[in-house]
Amino acid sequence: QVQLVESGGGSVQAGGSLRLSCAASAYTVRTTYMAWFREAPGKEREGVAGIDTRDGRTYYSDSVKGRFTISQDNAKNTLYLQMNSLKPEDTAMYLCAADPYITSFGYKWMDPVEYNHWGQGTQVTVSS
Repeated sequence: QVQLVESGGGSVQAGGSLRLSCAASAYTVRTTYMAWFREAPGKEREGVAGIDTRDGRTYYSDSVKGRFTISQDNAKNTLYLQMNSLKPEDTAMYLCAADPYITSFGYKWMDPVEYNHWGQGTQVTVSS
């Protein structure tokens, strides 16, 4: 059973930075597809960054491209999301997701229905 535990959220001012971590059960990082999603009140769950942890290929939504970086640490079984130049519209609950079987990941990584394993989330609040 894949387990995911996020941490690193908090409150920052616009322009600031945060690094989120997703601690995963053994071997999840390096063998599965993983992604960061966010969910704001009244909005649908949105994929912000995805990674094929087998080859390190990364994907980003247009709203965060150039500001956020997804990365992995295989030795620590941890996924990261470095968030720079944060904006008030980045305020949301951020969730880590994983699944070992996603075909055409480059096209489907943003779809939450493709993932069977989710963390509980960590809140990010950006004030103006």
